[in-house]
Amino acid sequence: MNKNKIIELINLLKNYYPDAKCSLDFTTPFELLIAVMLSAQCTDERVNKTTPALFEKYNEPKDFINLDISIIESIIHPCGFYKTKAKNIKNTSIILQEKYNGIVPQSIEELITLPRNWT
Repeated sequence: MNKNKIIELINLLKNYYPDAKCSLDFTTPFELLIAVMLSAQCTDERVNKTTPALFEKYNEPKDFINLDISIIESIIHPCGFYKTKAKNIKNTSIILQEKYNGIVPQSIEELITLPRNWT
């Protein structure tokens, strides 16, 4: 699908669903990325109950790099598949910090280089 078709499709969806919004709670692109990772095979409601405890202490990629994975697992456990998700959160954080200076990339080409096997 070319860029013009994608833009056309996005505009059609915006017209058809004018009030659509993301139901995940977040304040930064990194928090949204982590919330989306947690939402795989989980409800947004459960993610929104879990992320405040996570983001209160850890809300930037650099916060996760040296964090023991068991801490991540214990916080995100209610979202299910917590071992895989914790591993991917940590790996994503490392990539973001090393390759993108802690910033979530904006292009789809860069985003798809991040770990995607969330469950």
